[in-house]
Amino acid sequence: MNSNSGEDELVRDSDDRYNDIREIDDVTVSRHYSDEISGRFDSESTLSLRPPPSTPVFVYLLTALCAIGGFLFGYDTGIVSGAMIIIRENFELSTLWHEMIVSGTIGMAAIFSLIGGYMNNAFGRKKVILAASFIFTAGAVCMGVSNTKEILLVGRLIVGMGLGLASMTVPIYIAEMAPPHLRGRLIVMNNLFITGGQCIACLVAGAFSYDTVDGWRYMLGLAAIPSSVQFIAFMFMPESPRWLVMMGKEQKALRVLISVRSTDEDVRDELASLRRNMTDSTAEENGQNRFLLWEMLRTPHLRRALIVGCGLQMFQQICGINTIMYYSASIIQMAGVTNISIAIWLSAVTAFINFIFTTMGLYAIDKSGRRKLSLISLLGTAVSLLILGVVFYFISYVSPDISYWEEAAQTTTCYSYTTCSSCVTDTDCGFCYIINGTGASLGSCLEVAEFSDYNSLTGRCTNSTTELMSDTVWAYNYCPTSFSYLAVAALCLYLAWFAPGMGCTPWTINSEIYPTWARSTGNSLSTTTNWVFNLLVSMTFLTLTEVLTTAGAFFLYTTFAVVGLVFLFCCLPETKGRPLEHIEALFMRPWSDLIFRKNDYNNVSREDEW
Repeated sequence: MNSNSGEDELVRDSDDRYNDIREIDDVTVSRHYSDEISGRFDSESTLSLRPPPSTPVFVYLLTALCAIGGFLFGYDTGIVSGAMIIIRENFELSTLWHEMIVSGTIGMAAIFSLIGGYMNNAFGRKKVILAASFIFTAGAVCMGVSNTKEILLVGRLIVGMGLGLASMTVPIYIAEMAPPHLRGRLIVMNNLFITGGQCIACLVAGAFSYDTVDGWRYMLGLAAIPSSVQFIAFMFMPESPRWLVMMGKEQKALRVLISVRSTDEDVRDELASLRRNMTDSTAEENGQNRFLLWEMLRTPHLRRALIVGCGLQMFQQICGINTIMYYSASIIQMAGVTNISIAIWLSAVTAFINFIFTTMGLYAIDKSGRRKLSLISLLGTAVSLLILGVVFYFISYVSPDISYWEEAAQTTTCYSYTTCSSCVTDTDCGFCYIINGTGASLGSCLEVAEFSDYNSLTGRCTNSTTELMSDTVWAYNYCPTSFSYLAVAALCLYLAWFAPGMGCTPWTINSEIYPTWARSTGNSLSTTTNWVFNLLVSMTFLTLTEVLTTAGAFFLYTTFAVVGLVFLFCCLPETKGRPLEHIEALFMRPWSDLIFRKNDYNNVSREDEW
C-alpha cells in the first residue's frame, strides 16, 4: 500500500480552503508575516491576546496513534523484569546472558536513535515511524516464538532497533503537527503513553506470572498487537508539514496544515513562518559542509541548545528513574517485603502512581511552563532521593544480626559477614532465618544456589526436602524488617515529584529548541544520550548497591539531581507558547541573561527574536 495515499484522503474535504489560500498572493503573505516580525505586532498586540483557536479532532487522533510508540517503549521497560524471572529459570541463564538479554535492547536503541536522525531527514517522520512499528512487531513475534536463548536475544535486539527509531521520531512528529498553544500538552501525551505502557506491563506480568512455562512468551509477544495497530493506522496519517517544506513540497505541506489547523489565518501565518525559516536556513547553510552535527557544534546558539537538550536527557536518567522502574520489585524486596508476588504487585502500584502523576504533567506543562515545571520537579526529586537514602540507611541499621553459624558455609566468603545487611549486599550470599513471634531469629549467611536465587547452595535453606525446615525463610537481596512501608512510601513520593516534570519536559523541550534543518539531528543526539545513560545507570545499580550499599546509591543519585538543578537554573529558557520558528532565538542571548535578566529573557519580543 502506498503510505502517501492517506494524506490526500485526509484533506480531500478541505479542497475549498486549499484553493482559497493558494489564491492569496505570496507577496501578501510574506508582507503579512514581515509586518509581524518587524515589531508591528509586539507582545501586547491583539495577535498575542486572541484566545487559542479550537483544535481539530484529527490532531488528537494522530497524536494518539503516534504515541503508541511511547506505549511500546513503556511496555518493554515494564515487562522485561517480570518476564526475566521465568526466562532465567527456563533457560538456566548465567548472569552474563541475563544482562545481555535485558541491556541488549537498550544498547541497540541507543545506536538506532542516532541512526534515526539521518533517516528522519532523508525519508521523513512518517516513514520512520512506520519502519519502527514494523521492526518492533517483528521483534515481538521473534521473542514470543523463540525456543533458545540465542533467538530470544535476537528478538530483543530487533525490538531495540524499533524503540530507538520511535523514541526520537515520535516527539518530533507530534511537535511539528501540534498547534503552538497545545504543543507541550500533546508531546506529554507521548510520556503518558510511556507510563501507561509501564503500568499495563506490570499488570500483564502479574497475570501471566503464574504460568511458569510459557507465561514469558505472552508477556513479550503481546507487544506485537499495538505495534501492528500503529503500522496499519499510520499508513493513512500525513507527513510532517515542516519536513515537506524542507523537501520543497509546499503544496502537500499546505494540505496537511489545513487538516490540522482551525482557521485559514493560522495556516497562512504558519506557512509563511516555515518559508522564512527555510529561506534563512538555506542561506545559512549555502556553501557549507552538509555534516549537520559539525554545523550545529560550530554555531554558538545551536551548540547551547544541544548542550541543554542532551543535559536534560542525561539528568533525567542519572536521577535514577529507570533504576526505579527496572528494579522496582527488587528495591521493594530490598526494603524487606518477603513475598515475591506482593513485591511484583507493589511495583505495579508504583507504575500506576507514575502514570497518574504524568497525567498532571499533561495539564501543567502548558500552564506553568517548561522551565518552572522542570526546576520544581527536580527539586522535589532530589529531596525524595535523599529520603529514600535515609530510609534504606535506617533499614540497614536495624537489620538482624547473624546469630547462627552453619558449618557448611565455613569455606565461603558468606561466613565472614556479621549482619543481614552486609550479607545481602554480596550477590553470592543470602540470609537464612527462622520467623518467631518477635521477628527473625537464628539468622545465617549462606551461598546462593548456582542457577536460582530462591534457595541456598548448602545449609538449612536448600531446596532439598530433607534439609528444608518448614519455618525457615530464605531472603536474597533483602533483609526482613517491619519498616518496609517507609521505602514504598518514599518510592511513591519520588515518582510523584519526578513524573509530571522531569519525566515529560526533556522530551518536550528537545522537540522544540532546534531549527527545522537541525531538529532531527539534535533530537537524535539527545535521545541517544538518554539511552546511553539509561544503559549506564541500569547496568551499574546492582554494583552500586554492593559497593556503596542501597542507601549510598540513592545518596549518589541525590547528588546528581542537585547538580542537574543548578544546570537547569543556569541554562534552561522558557519555550512555552512560542512558535517553533521563534524558539531558536532564545539561545542567541548569553546564559547569564537567564539568571540576572530573567524577565527580559523570558519575554523576548518578536522583533528581538529575529
